[in-house]
Parts: sequence; structure tokens; C-alpha cells
Amino acid sequence: MPYVNIQVTREGVTREQKAELIAGVTALLVRVLHKNPATTHVVIDEIDLDNWGVGGLPVAEFRKRQP
Repeated sequence: MPYVNIQVTREGVTREQKAELIAGVTALLVRVLHKNPATTHVVIDEIDLDNWGVGGLPVAEFRKRQP
């Protein structure tokens, strides 16, 4: 019973995009590991930008500093 947790920043990921992620991850586990899609669980968590950090900075500040 595979469990996959995808975490993305909360920036307008659509229902359609989430459905595509769920289908794609499930298909990958079926193809590579021969897992049963009926018992494969995929959870998508959307995280507020204030709660995500990169390189020691909140993600918004990190992005501002990128060239």
C-alpha cells in the first residue's frame, strides 16, 4: 500500500493539475514497482508561502534574491 505525499506552495494549483499529479504518480508506481493502483494513496498538501523556506529564507524572500 504505497503512500505518496506531495507538498507544494499554495499558489493556485488547480483541481485539474492535482488530478494529473495523482494519476501520474499512481501510474509511475504501477509501471516501476508493479503496485496496485487501488491501494496506492497520493496526498497533496498546499503550504502557505510563509511556512516554506529555502536556503535559510522564507520562499518569497529567496525568490526575490534570485537573478
